Amino acid sequence: MSHQGFCVWFTGLPSAGKTTLARLLESELRRRGCRVEVLDGDEVRQRLTRGLGFSREDRDENIRRIAFVAMLLTRNDTVTLTAAISPYRAVRDEARREIGRFVEVYVKCRLEVCIERDVKGLYRRALAGEIPNFTGLTDPYEEPLSPDLVVQTDQESPEMSLRRVVERLEQLGYLRGEPPGMTSVPLPRYLVQRVETRLDGEPRRDVSTYVIELVVRALAEEGAITLTGAERAGVESRLRELGYID
Repeated sequence: MSHQGFCVWFTGLPSAGKTTLARLLESELRRRGCRVEVLDGDEVRQRLTRGLGFSREDRDENIRRIAFVAMLLTRNDTVTLTAAISPYRAVRDEARREIGRFVEVYVKCRLEVCIERDVKGLYRRALAGEIPNFTGLTDPYEEPLSPDLVVQTDQESPEMSLRRVVERLEQLGYLRGEPPGMTSVPLPRYLVQRVETRLDGEPRRDVSTYVIELVVRALAEEGAITLTGAERAGVESRLRELGYID
């Protein structure tokens, strides 16, 4: 199954949870057979925009370069997830116009919670005056006026935020809703990559469909499996712990 490309643009304060949510969404989309790339703001700064500073002009140029790469990926049927602060509305609106198939997700989080989460110590250094023009403290963050979705990561678990993003993508028609009664079973990334390699050149099937075919085939070949009462109880207990049964 082929998937048309689109861009999910995560914006929010430093340490609001943008990258965490982008990586969770990446795993979910790969499970659904999508081609996915993540453009993380920190990684882009190290590789694509290393020479830029943090003036408004340089910040805007940083976002324009991210948007250009996202546009190229999107038009080549790749789902692109950007996780960058992108503090200014005008350049985010530019990105929407350039990319076209664009979903803006505002990752909203109270400043004090962002400061508590800051494992890199950037807020501490900014408060000490070591980092000028720091978004949320000494440089403004312009909240989206009409984002496609707002997730509140200081009030929701990452899994709850992910579920809301996926539901919104389904509502907007970028993703198909999964059939009722189906349970999402995550696959390790290395396994997804190996299956993708095997399926290269076979556009009729995505990773999920292929794995389901293998499981059904294996069950048909093995026939019924007899479990003792203790074995069945152990299996049910483990499935309950994982959330697959109530």
